[in-house]
Amino acid sequence: MDGRWTPLALAEELARQQRSISIAEFFEKNKHLLGFDSPTRGIITTIKEAVDNALDACEEAEVLPDIEIEVRRTGPETFRVAVEDNGPGIVPENVPFVFGKLLYGSRFHQIRQSRGQQGIGISAAVLYAQLTTGLPAVITTRTGALEPAHRFSLRIRVETNEPELLEHVEVEWDRTHGTRVEIEFRASLAAKKRLVEYLRSTGVVNPHARIRAEIDGEAFISDRVVDEPLVPPKAIKPHPLGIELGQLARMVAGSKGTVAPFLVDQFVRVGQKTAEEICAAAGLQPSARVEGLSGDDLSRLLAALQSVRVPPPPTTQCLSPIGEELLIRGLSAEYRMDFVAARTRPSAVYGGHPFMVEAALGYGGKLPAEGSAQLMRFANRVPLIYQQGACTTTHCVAEVNWRSYGLSQAGLPQGPLLILVHVASTNVPFTSESKDAIATIPEIEREVMLALQDLGRDLRTFLSRRDRTRLAEERARAVCAILPELAAKVAEVTGRPLPDISPIEGQIMKKVVAKKRTRDGRVEIEVQNHTSRELSLQVFEQSEDLAEDAVPAPDFATALDDLVTRVWQVTLAPGDAWRAAYTGRGSGTIDLRGVDEHQKVVVDLDV
Repeated sequence: MDGRWTPLALAEELARQQRSISIAEFFEKNKHLLGFDSPTRGIITTIKEAVDNALDACEEAEVLPDIEIEVRRTGPETFRVAVEDNGPGIVPENVPFVFGKLLYGSRFHQIRQSRGQQGIGISAAVLYAQLTTGLPAVITTRTGALEPAHRFSLRIRVETNEPELLEHVEVEWDRTHGTRVEIEFRASLAAKKRLVEYLRSTGVVNPHARIRAEIDGEAFISDRVVDEPLVPPKAIKPHPLGIELGQLARMVAGSKGTVAPFLVDQFVRVGQKTAEEICAAAGLQPSARVEGLSGDDLSRLLAALQSVRVPPPPTTQCLSPIGEELLIRGLSAEYRMDFVAARTRPSAVYGGHPFMVEAALGYGGKLPAEGSAQLMRFANRVPLIYQQGACTTTHCVAEVNWRSYGLSQAGLPQGPLLILVHVASTNVPFTSESKDAIATIPEIEREVMLALQDLGRDLRTFLSRRDRTRLAEERARAVCAILPELAAKVAEVTGRPLPDISPIEGQIMKKVVAKKRTRDGRVEIEVQNHTSRELSLQVFEQSEDLAEDAVPAPDFATALDDLVTRVWQVTLAPGDAWRAAYTGRGSGTIDLRGVDEHQKVVVDLDV
């Protein structure tokens, strides 16, 4: 031998180096695939996974979620994150596996909408913590008032993807049921604003949840806007269009009996008649034994399953859309806008997987007037924070011709606009395991485009009406400003008392006229009914003035972000007037609610 490797020796050496790796080892080296590619992103991903689990647990128990989050700095580059919920808790025997074993979950094999499915998320956060700090995760859980609370300290054995339990003790806990997860890892709060935006977005699409957070000493609260718990979606059987040959082979291997009953029992929307059609298309007898099917038989059966027309799956059972009303209420609770509209599209199917698209538009108000529209992307009620450019939602928004709806556009629409798109599905087609972007699926793209175009038409109507209203207000302001001066001049020239100009205004307007003016430190509001019928309406005013001396006192008043909203309930007969006054600077806005847009004129004489 001259010292060179022989093929056999090289093969034996390579064989000695080869070994299987656990899924935990794989993700330890490829943590970016799960959203842990940087300390900045790691903290958001950890909280997201814990909050997803908390919301899913509460909804399955049909309780209103109360979620508390604490982010506390423990070192120059380390933070301790704690997420606590009021869900049903976890039985002690399962805790080590839920948090200490990747790909351990209860929802992977269920065909229904849920936030988490694969059993990777929270255990990946535990793995990331022990990778960056070496510290174990601490879990406290309780399943009922009569049961003790249990506290666990655990890690993941990377080589085997099995939990390593360091401590398990019974403890005192003030919650009667729920779970608390504490994880400490190397992180950064450089993206604190994005973290707050994630929590805010979560509140929008989960209006039944209350989320309270303390992030490095700063408090955040997203209160619930509806007091009814969410009814959890129910699992359905697979649809013939949603399976592949390997899955069909596994289903057959675990079954006994004849083919026709097997098809009826294992697939959704397949009845006896449809099962017989499938058997005929596959060249199989309905009475043939499932155990005796060959590989060729399975191939023909799969082709028949996907060629015979089977009705789409029952989406109302397995999906849980937010709904148009709750979308509007959720957005209105978090953002102050002049216009909000929402659409929930009819359910549809891609590749045998049911899905539903919901969208909402908000315009004006406190939204930034300059720059691109704010885009909020969601999948199964979970905000998608990263990889916006890779998401089919973004592509659809850019494809819509927003100019035809009265907006400027440079890729995305420009101006004070908020766009929300939510895709609910039993199997959201993400582009990667980090679940940051939705893949391009023609059926989903079509539904998103239709929802956005429908909302665009609503926005165009609003903008057109607003422009007409603005023109009417300018005319009314001119009338209200000129007539008093003309009346004063006439009185001065003729030497007579100042005439009442209300009848003249009424003949010109023939509408309900609301006027607001500030004189000598007093804000005066006047509403006159120049129509021919009695009206019941609300005078709706917002300003920075406290107006504690308002006469008459408002029927309702609330303060938010230095703005006070006041509402007066008013009934006016034809020709009657109503007045209110208070001490203030007169900034803010006034509006009339309960009156048709074409029958009212609102004039701020201070402008």
